[in-house]
Amino acid sequence: MTTANYDKRTEVTISLEFPVDIDGEKYTALTLRRPKTKDVIAAEKFEGNSTERSVLLFARLCNVAPNVIEELDEIDGGAVNAQYRAFTGRQSA
Repeated sequence: MTTANYDKRTEVTISLEFPVDIDGEKYTALTLRRPKTKDVIAAEKFEGNSTERSVLLFARLCNVAPNVIEELDEIDGGAVNAQYRAFTGRQSA
């Protein structure tokens, strides 16, 4: 893979189109950091389906509880997924 094919930033803050309130805390943005191999390994150890594993992975990368990711609107969840894919060279941000 060439270095031009992925987002090299160490983290990206994603503004939420549809902020969520969890336990009295309002989330208007999430900061997603670059994934490490250990993050992917931890998510793959979970015995749920691929969506549940993604929730755990994104929660870990955003440093939030999984229920925050679960409550995201699909538009915002898609933005988190798109940035993850940009970090890994699967699509551009």
